[in-house]
Amino acid sequence: MKLNQSTLVDIIDEQTRRALWEVKNVIDCVPDDLWDRLYCDMPCWKHIYHMLHSLDVWYINPRDNGFQEPFIHEIDLNNLDVVTDKKLSREEINHYFHDIEKKILGYISELDDGKLLEYPAGCEYSRFTLILAQFRHLHTHMGMVMGFIIDDKKLWPRVLGLEMSFPEEGYSKYL
Repeated sequence: MKLNQSTLVDIIDEQTRRALWEVKNVIDCVPDDLWDRLYCDMPCWKHIYHMLHSLDVWYINPRDNGFQEPFIHEIDLNNLDVVTDKKLSREEINHYFHDIEKKILGYISELDDGKLLEYPAGCEYSRFTLILAQFRHLHTHMGMVMGFIIDDKKLWPRVLGLEMSFPEEGYSKYL
């Protein structure tokens, strides 16, 4: 499989699609009995929500005054240092993931290489800085959730790496 590497935006698009596929696969790999299990005093789903919420806020512009919190959000639901009463279902997380995926892929489709070094309105970071920072943050938390699954279930969620083709329907979620 040959990757399109003719522009930086082409590379970002490809790697973002791979990252989003891996995020969805890891979410799908969390067994029901781990969904509410506490890790560092927070349920597994809250670690996932924190990861997704940060991606939603920070990938495009964390200073966007028009940012709309997702319908499932409440104060501190994304904060891994604060216990909240609200519980999110797998369906709510999946719906939120798909909203973020659509928003981010739409955003990337409007970018060109020149725009990567521009600063979104009111933001002190360039678009490229925000995207790279979210890859770092996203994969830190992905690794944690994968570790929960690997440690408890001894199953390794599938990842794509740089060269693997996107799996077709009916694939195994695990390696």
